[in-house]
Amino acid sequence: MGQLDGKVALVTGAASGIGRATARRLTDEGARLCCVDIDRRGQAVADEVDGVFVRADAGDSTDVDQAFQACELELGRVDIAYLNAGIAIGVSDLASLSDDLYTRIMRVNVDGVVFGTRAATRAMRRNGGGAIVATSSLAGLIPFPPDPVYDLTKHAVVGFIRSAAPALAAHGITANTVNPGMTDTNILSPDAKQFFKEADFPLMAAEDIAEAVLTIVTTGRTGECWVCQPGRDPEPYRFHDVPGPRTSTAKGRRPPQVDDWTT
Repeated sequence: MGQLDGKVALVTGAASGIGRATARRLTDEGARLCCVDIDRRGQAVADEVDGVFVRADAGDSTDVDQAFQACELELGRVDIAYLNAGIAIGVSDLASLSDDLYTRIMRVNVDGVVFGTRAATRAMRRNGGGAIVATSSLAGLIPFPPDPVYDLTKHAVVGFIRSAAPALAAHGITANTVNPGMTDTNILSPDAKQFFKEADFPLMAAEDIAEAVLTIVTTGRTGECWVCQPGRDPEPYRFHDVPGPRTSTAKGRRPPQVDDWTT
């Protein structure tokens, strides 16, 4: 018996890399798969896992909504949504950043997660709950000067998912991010991979991140950002509390909590 027997999972960015590896891993645990990608090679992944392929642009709200609708129509439901589609642009000099590149990365990396979370929430409410995981990055927790706009998008994913999680929990939906360090996927250029090889810096395999996604989905925990680093088990990042106000009227009072906004 697999851990996900009877479950239906939708994976965006499923045509290659982490998305493809996760589609395979979830299938191994008994899930039925809806593979979503703008790249038609996603059909081959769907065929491999005996799933359904939907061609969709993660940055287009209509495409995203139709992908979730197709998943429900073909497979009956959506229990797991892995919002993985993402790109990098490799622009460190902001003076050379074009509007087109900026718009492109924001559409895929940020809009795709927002639209995907919205569509997943609608579908999962009909089922009584589910699990959402979005791919952020280690760059979503630390500065990444080689590509500051990429860093911006991954910080946005962290803030959005952590903020959405409490309200989603009321509907039986968990929401987390997976935050990989350097991983051997097509998002790294051949030059970058060669650099890491020469520096003897280990790159994680896409399968390592797929295993982390499975862990996140099956823990039942929510509102967390799971860091993946070579040689380490995935673990939730420990955020530190920010300093509270220092005023005479605030002294001794309980600082506002997340539940204050959700109850």
